[in-house]
Amino acid sequence: MRDKTINLGNLLLSLSEAIDLANPLIALHQQRTSYIALRIAEQAGFAGQPLRDLFIAALFHDTGALTVEEKTALHEFEEVDVGNHCVKGEILFKRIPMFDRAAPIIRFHHIRWDAATPSACTDAVREAAHIVCLADYIERLVKRTGYILGQVDPLVERIRSLSGSELDPIHVDAFQRLARSESFWLDLVSPKLYSLLLHKGPLAGETIHAAALEEISTLFRDFIDFKSSFTAAHSSGVSKCAETIGDLLGVTDDERFDLRIAGNLHDLGKLIIPNAILDKNGPLTDEEYRLMRCHPYHTFHVINTVSGLSRIAAMAGHHHETLDATGYPFQRPAQELMTGERIIMVADIFTALIEDRPYRDGMALGDVLRLLDDMSARGILDPDIVGTVKRHSAMMYDTVLAVENESKEFYATRIRASA
Repeated sequence: MRDKTINLGNLLLSLSEAIDLANPLIALHQQRTSYIALRIAEQAGFAGQPLRDLFIAALFHDTGALTVEEKTALHEFEEVDVGNHCVKGEILFKRIPMFDRAAPIIRFHHIRWDAATPSACTDAVREAAHIVCLADYIERLVKRTGYILGQVDPLVERIRSLSGSELDPIHVDAFQRLARSESFWLDLVSPKLYSLLLHKGPLAGETIHAAALEEISTLFRDFIDFKSSFTAAHSSGVSKCAETIGDLLGVTDDERFDLRIAGNLHDLGKLIIPNAILDKNGPLTDEEYRLMRCHPYHTFHVINTVSGLSRIAAMAGHHHETLDATGYPFQRPAQELMTGERIIMVADIFTALIEDRPYRDGMALGDVLRLLDDMSARGILDPDIVGTVKRHSAMMYDTVLAVENESKEFYATRIRASA
């Protein structure tokens, strides 16, 4: 894995799509916004690195809106403090050096055209941010029901009415030229949009190696975990726990790498879960529980759309399977669950049990080990892996909590403090 390359566009398009799975009203919002921004930017003469940075910023412009509820409010023009998610998005993206030029575009993508330019915003960033702002506005006006070409005239008129105030008139003019083409609109709502952006977008053919993949996985780990104060460090804990178990079992370096990435991304499907469920102080209803059981399905299928990540997809997507085939959502039999999946299964449970939840405090280590023992005896978890955890439980407990405390500190001082 460490020597293998991954298509960057394939990875980013799939992860962007995962962020917008939360509600059918916002499905593909960021991909569609990136398409509109790309076409307007090309009209404005963007090319090379500036076009690439703008495209990435558009593809993840709403990542700072961490909850389903906030994403929906933004899309429906109901969010009052639109700058809050921009700040959080920049904070998260700045942690990844390869995205540092896209981060300020995300920060300023809701700045009005007629507003004073903030001192931290360069002319180049301001122009790119205005294009993303325009593209975002256009996409939010598109109704998910109804034929797209029947929406064009009132949509264009609405955008024209904002020219010179909220929106940059030069780029509004470019949009109006694009709007005359039926193909612009049909591409926007086409089920082939992913393929179009993958093969014709500014990331076409660009590949990354393992170190960059791991960096990106930590970024999305934070998107997942920072939805809720109760999960603010969970994936970092699972990743470290799984890697530690792998070390103790003597797995290869490539397998350790896969375990870290799978741990970071195992709850990717939880991006669809409303915080009203994640933060609920009590038992879930049957309907809420059924929705919660969907998240590993989405984790698996999002990661599996990225060529070369099938093993990581299995490890991450099967973390709620069991050896007796009573787990969810795939009910995989024991013979189909390889060592990596079995490690993640145990790591997820161990980490979750020692963490505080809305309905309980973190459990004492002795109680955790008794539960793992019981699950092993009932044929749910791998007894060899549970035995390894038991023999090194104190070290693992301290290791996982130390990693989680780092994530919690960043969440408290940078993410919650920016709200």
